[in-house]
Amino acid sequence: MANLTRFSPFDDTLDDLFRGFFVRPVSFEGHPSGTGTFRVDVSENDKAYTLRAELPGVKKEDINVTIDGDTVAVGAEVKHERDVKNDERVLRSERYAGKLYRAFTLGQTMDEASATAKYADGVLELTLPKKAAVQAKRITIQ
Repeated sequence: MANLTRFSPFDDTLDDLFRGFFVRPVSFEGHPSGTGTFRVDVSENDKAYTLRAELPGVKKEDINVTIDGDTVAVGAEVKHERDVKNDERVLRSERYAGKLYRAFTLGQTMDEASATAKYADGVLELTLPKKAAVQAKRITIQ
């Protein structure tokens, strides 16, 4: 027999807060007011960063990615058409419709010309190659 528990939207939020409190490999900037958020995984190797974002139900035409130096921003718009017939009434509506936005400051400048993006099965995958570190030039004093 299955146990039923009351749904609390705050439980997941608090769990996420405490689970990730001590492990923050990148800076997660706030999102503009009036926008929602989405879950991401960010990883890196010597050559590139990889960002995977869950964006189920979003059309790829409604996703916008911008890269500026060491910052990448992902925005999207979720659209849901509500088809309620005259003899029906909505008892519960939990699906989000609106704008989503996240921005991340990574540790190194990215090569925006070589960046790639793939979107399949509701997951956006960005491959963001790192730019080679610029070496300081030593000047000889005469």
